[in-house]
Amino acid sequence: MKRMHLMEIADLPWCPPGIRHGVSDFCRFLVEVSGAFNPVAPLLAEAFQATGARQVLDLGSGAAGPWLGLQLRLWKLGIDVPVCLSDCHPDLEAFERAGRLSRGAITYRPEPVDATKVPNDLPGFRTMFDAFHHLRPEQARAVLADAVAKGEGVGVFECGSRSLLVLLGALGTPLRVLVLAPFIRPFRWSRLFWTYLVPALPLVLLFDVIVSCLRIYGVPELRDLIAGLDRYHWDIGTVRKIKWLPIPNTYLIGVPRGA
Repeated sequence: MKRMHLMEIADLPWCPPGIRHGVSDFCRFLVEVSGAFNPVAPLLAEAFQATGARQVLDLGSGAAGPWLGLQLRLWKLGIDVPVCLSDCHPDLEAFERAGRLSRGAITYRPEPVDATKVPNDLPGFRTMFDAFHHLRPEQARAVLADAVAKGEGVGVFECGSRSLLVLLGALGTPLRVLVLAPFIRPFRWSRLFWTYLVPALPLVLLFDVIVSCLRIYGVPELRDLIAGLDRYHWDIGTVRKIKWLPIPNTYLIGVPRGA
């Protein structure tokens, strides 16, 4: 399918915070439960070793992303690096939860962070999980170019693909929301309000999940985005090792040449 950059409701300025947080909480919950990004741990470990990374700066962290489980996977591979979460709209409650559950191994930046112009006082290997598709091509290119300009390693990961199978699977999203909403943490009364009293969240998530799938950058588009960024070695591809989850992870990893 051709990539289509349609608008996600949760990205719109007028979207109520309760719905925006509900969308990011639900997506993070599914990632945590499924371990969807576990297969990329060896790729990250290799990149960290190549760059000598001592910390990670996660961009577009949403509700804290996959780092609670992924950090444990990296520890088993001999990689022990602290992670700093950041976002253009920081979800402080979710970030604090991640810090508490990780016993301080995960910290966060409370101020908004623009992934295309990362402040100089935020060093570290840069990662993005299920956030790159929110960016238009010129913004996505700027994210990669900023990492290159500042000599930081960068890894972009998306769970899903522009395929009929993934789109059909998304149709069950409203039912999943209705069943799982009370069990997602951090607990928010707003999530229950927008799920049961005003059942907007199940429909918003259905729409946004479908749009997200159509927005995902495939391998050919990722190759176009790195054109001219020749100071880095780029590894682009897909990986899937969870047999019961027939959804690939698309990834792009960049490290300075000679690292």
